[in-house]
Formats: sequence, structure tokens, C-alpha cells
Amino acid sequence: MPNSNKDARRDRPLPSAKKSLLFRRTILWSIPAVVLVIAASLWLGAKALTLSENLSTASALAPKLKGAILANDQRTAAATVGDIGARTHAAREVADDPLWVMATALPWVGPNLRAASEAATSADDVVRLGAAPMVDVLQTLDWSALAPNKNGVDLVPLADANPKIAAAAEAVRQSADRIDGIDVDKLLPEIKKPLEEARTELRSLRRVVGVAADAAALAPDMMGAQAPRNYLLIIQNNAEARASGGIPGALAVLTLDKGRLTLGSQSSAGELGIMSPPFPVDAQQQHIYSTRLGKYMQDVNLTPDFPTAAATAQAMWEKKTALHVNGVISIDPVVLSYILQTTGPVAIKGPELDAVRAAGLPTELDGSNVVSTLLSEVYAKIPQPQMQDSYFAGVAKEVFAALSDGKGEAKGLITGITRGAEEGRVLLWSDEHAEQEVITRYSISGSVAGPSISPAQFGVYFNDGTGAKMDYYIKHTVQLVKECPLNGYEQTTVRITSTNTAPPEAGKALPSYVTGGGAYGVPPGSVQTNVIAYGPVQSNVESAKLDGQRTEFAPYIHAGRPVGVLGQRLAPGESKTIDFTFDKIVQHTEPNLFVTPSVQSVKDVTLPTENATCG
Repeated sequence: MPNSNKDARRDRPLPSAKKSLLFRRTILWSIPAVVLVIAASLWLGAKALTLSENLSTASALAPKLKGAILANDQRTAAATVGDIGARTHAAREVADDPLWVMATALPWVGPNLRAASEAATSADDVVRLGAAPMVDVLQTLDWSALAPNKNGVDLVPLADANPKIAAAAEAVRQSADRIDGIDVDKLLPEIKKPLEEARTELRSLRRVVGVAADAAALAPDMMGAQAPRNYLLIIQNNAEARASGGIPGALAVLTLDKGRLTLGSQSSAGELGIMSPPFPVDAQQQHIYSTRLGKYMQDVNLTPDFPTAAATAQAMWEKKTALHVNGVISIDPVVLSYILQTTGPVAIKGPELDAVRAAGLPTELDGSNVVSTLLSEVYAKIPQPQMQDSYFAGVAKEVFAALSDGKGEAKGLITGITRGAEEGRVLLWSDEHAEQEVITRYSISGSVAGPSISPAQFGVYFNDGTGAKMDYYIKHTVQLVKECPLNGYEQTTVRITSTNTAPPEAGKALPSYVTGGGAYGVPPGSVQTNVIAYGPVQSNVESAKLDGQRTEFAPYIHAGRPVGVLGQRLAPGESKTIDFTFDKIVQHTEPNLFVTPSVQSVKDVTLPTENATCG
């Protein structure tokens, strides 16, 4: 039988006193637990704040470090990397704390703590394994000694530093990739903000260190450390537009032997004559730019793809001269002005230039007069093309002699050449496959496809159709206009406004060599230009307008990118605006724009992107 007395006692309600005692015991046992939770929360909050502040401070110091590395400021770089290292080490200590590590397994807050730990660890790795070794290299290398000089350059220290620079670049790359892989959308603002700051600075530092690593890997051999290197030097003449800048004018063989620079055989594009049969160029480019690409040295760069132009130029040079070159370097008179700003003026010498001097051209050129002299005055005062070529050759010879003699300080030269490369005025191609693969990663390659081209890259290029030197007077502005989305796709208009600033009586006032004299059906003083626009891969050229009115244009495809071509003619004082609208743009990144470098400053040509008003 069941024990009814026990059951009855079990069901009987507790006395009030016992209830009170049990409640007090529960409260007493709960208080430590609540206090512990509150304390843990406060501790985590304080640690999270410490970690966040240290990472934010480290990120804020990163541009200072990057600037010091680029400027070869060893003292500032060393001090800054020390400050950043102290901050990232403090942040990493928080992330390595056992209680913090345990807390990363908690729901909700765990992902935030893990993300913060990843950011702290990556940032500290960047400093220890990337930035600090790079600063050590700065302190052991005399970068100024790497500038050209008459005694050559000791390239051994740079070659010896290459492994350390490469390891630093790889550490930065791995850390940047780890942070890029973190999903920040669901993180708390206190964690998300410093992580995004670290991500931005790491990406920037990855580019800087990557450039340094690639330069250290390529420079010794390309500067003749193992054997002399010969390069075909092309000086593009912006007074007659070509897609990559200007018509090839003066040509020379530039030799680098253990860092010593000399200028050898000199010629001009015209002297090479006609290539028969023409050199083959891929069908897409030949379709757009005609067989002239492989027929005349003056037209190899009708295409904006410099590797194509350079390889063709190398073949033409070797066919006509029987001289092998290891690569091609292209610059323009604007780059010469950047160089002369550092080396100081050069005097044009030589008995063959007596007639040129008698024509009233400057016998001394500097950074302020070299562009106007080479692209305008020479044509007004010397009617004979051979004498013009002689003057160009003399200028090039003296500028590179100044470089070879070590005139000008290294920082200024590097700054000027870097500026020229950023503006698309310095282009480089190597016939060594491994070297060219690295060069193609950067804009100095002048490629229209490949790793140097951003996912939302637009390009605007100009080819002269006047057959003269009137592009000195043409001023352009180019702007991207982000249109309203259509059918879920982005649309962007490339707006190109061109003005002929030649004087009203240019047809009579300017020499026929400058105006063309109507030889190609263009009235003297007017300028005929083929305007070419490239869009991003997978997009489409939807339409073209001329001064707001839809017009026919020629659509093409090159390297997977859509191309629109439209010719325009400008009389003196006339302006026209061409709009190419691209649709089906799937890349969700900010658009990037490149424009054929001209006499104008790049900052005056490229206008800020405009956003259309969408209802």
C-alpha cells in the first residue's frame, strides 16, 4: 500500500518561514553569478575598447609609415613602425588573453570577438613580418645610390635585399587576405569600424610593399646586373595624337650596363620606312585600327595596348637595323620636363645643330620650356622634317647624358618618373616573358586587359586623323556620369568634350606642316580626331551622342572589352561633346578612368565622376 502519510506531507504547503529561507538562499547563490556575468561583461567591454582603440591608432599611423617608405625617410619610418608595433602588440595581447579566447565561443558576441582577434593578429603580423623588415631594408640600402650616374650602380645590395622584401610582401598579402575574408555586415560598430579601417590601410600597404617587392626582383637584371640590356627608347610626340600618347618621333637605343645608362644609335620613325609585308597583329586590333599597326612605326600605337605596340616596334626596329633590343621604353616631352626639373637645364650642342640654332630655337632647355619647344616652336621655326628630327635627337641625347652623369638628386628623379608612370607617360615592355608577367600587373605596362585593369575600368583614347601636329591646340575634358540603373544593371556615360584652341586664322598663320595643309581632306586649321572609348569587360556600348543628338558609331570588341569609335572634326575655336553610354555593367566597384596623355595636365582633363538624379 502507498504511504499516505508521506504523500500527504509532500503535498502539504511549506510554512512561510521556510519559503522565505529558500528564497534568501536562492538570492544569495544568484548574486555571485549575476555579479560574475556583469563583471565579465564589463571586462570584455573594457578589453574590446582597448583593442579597438589600439587598432584604430595603428591604422591612423599607417599612411605616415607608407609615406615615409616611399620618401625613403628612414628615421620617420623607423619611429612610426615602432609606434604602430606597440599598438598592434597591445591589441594582440588582448586577443590572446585566455578569458577573451573562451568568450569567442559564446553565441552572439562570439563572432565579434573572433573578428577582432583576427584583425589584431593580422595587424601585428603585418608589422612584425612585413613593415618592420621593410624598414630594415630602408636602413641598409642607399636608395640614392640606385639613381643613374657616370660610374654605374652597385646593384648587389638591392639583389641581396630581394628575399627579405619578398617575404615582407607575402606576409602583408596573407594578412590582408585574412581580413578581407571577414564578413563585417553583422558586427558591432565598435568592432566593425576599426576592422574596416585596418582593411583599407592593409590594402594600401599591400600595394606599396608589392610594388617594392616586384621592383627589387626585376630592377637588377633589367638594369644590366648580369649582362647589358638594350631598350628601344621611343619619344612619343603629343602634338599628333596616338592612343598611347603621341606619334613615335625620336628613336634611340638605351643601354643599361650595371646601372650605367648610355644612349646609342639614334633614328626616327620616319627613317624606318614602310614594312612590307606588314607585321601581323591580332585580328581584333587590326579590325579596329587597320593594318597600319604593322606597316609604319608611326602607327604602332594607334592601339592603346602598349604590349602590342612595343612588340611590333621591336620587330620593326630589328628588321630595319639588325640590332636586337630586350624591350621598349616610351616617354613623352612632358616626362622630359619632369626630369629637367631635377637635373637642371641642358645645353643643346653639336655642329650639326648650327642651322637649328640659327632658326632661333632655344639652345638651352629646362623643365619650363621643353614641352612648348618640342611640340610647337620646332615646327614653326624649322620647316624641314629631317632638321626637326635632328633637334629632337639632340635634346634626347643631352637629357639622357645629364641622367647618366648623375645630375639631379635621386628623390626628385624617382618622383618625376613615378609621376610620369602614373599619368601613362612612361611605358615599359620586356621581351623576357617572366619579367613582362610582372610588369603587366601595373599601369606602366600600358595594357588594356589583365591584372592592371580594374573591374570597372573605362578608357578614352585619341588618334589623329589630320596627319599633322594640331593636337597641341586641342583641349579635352573627360567625365564619367553614373546613370540610373536599367533592368537591374548599372549604366555609365563617358562624356568627352574637345575644343580646338587654335587661332581663328590658324589655316594661314600656322605652317602647313602643323596644319596638314589639307593633304588628308581636313581644312587647314581644323582637326580630325578618332575618339575611342573602352568599357569594362562584359558591358556593352549602348549608344553614342554628338552634342546631345544620337549618332551612328562603330562598335567593336577588344580583349573582352566593348569599344566605341566616333570621328569628329573641330574648326578653330569649335567645341564638341561626345557621349558614349555603356550598359550591362555588372561590376559593383567604383569606376576608374584612363585618358590618352596629352600636353594638358591630367588633373585638367579628368573631371570627378558625376551621379545622375534618379527618380
